[in-house]
Amino acid sequence: MALSINQFKVGVTILLDGEVYQIVETEHVKPAKGSAFVRAKLKNLRTGNLLDRTFRGQDTAEEAFVEQRKLQYLYSQTDMYHFMDQENYDQLVISADILGDGTKFLKDNLEVLGYFYKDKILNVVIPNFIELVVTETEPGIKGDTAKGGNKPAKVETGATILVPLFINIGDKLKVDTRTGTYVERAY
Repeated sequence: MALSINQFKVGVTILLDGEVYQIVETEHVKPAKGSAFVRAKLKNLRTGNLLDRTFRGQDTAEEAFVEQRKLQYLYSQTDMYHFMDQENYDQLVISADILGDGTKFLKDNLEVLGYFYKDKILNVVIPNFIELVVTETEPGIKGDTAKGGNKPAKVETGATILVPLFINIGDKLKVDTRTGTYVERAY
């Protein structure tokens, strides 16, 4: 179904130049002279790149019906990651190219969101914050404080993050998966 620029709203997904985009921001402009237009910020659902685009009054875009499904991480083999669809229990194999940096924080049974267009996977979004256990780090010394500095620590998924000096092996941490940084201790 073709959408006119009047139907452009935040969250709507459209097909543009063979790619699926989600509208992140819109600004409807009605100048005193000339026809109305829409400035839109679009996010490519496959790559995550942002695009600024101006649509004139007569322009249309094809609506893309993107399905969102809950997936559960099972295991990996080389660069292929296996997930289970939570609705129909089918197993999906997704390449590391689609997952990107999210592969560093995948742990067993982690629930993620998969975005599908015409039954093809576009993107996988992992939770913004997850709890991970420290498996390797230098021991903390009595008197170390949170303001004293950072040290590297390896977590259960194999990723290395910087943590405060008082963190020890076996501590459970809350980690921001978007930036790969330590947030706080998890209890």
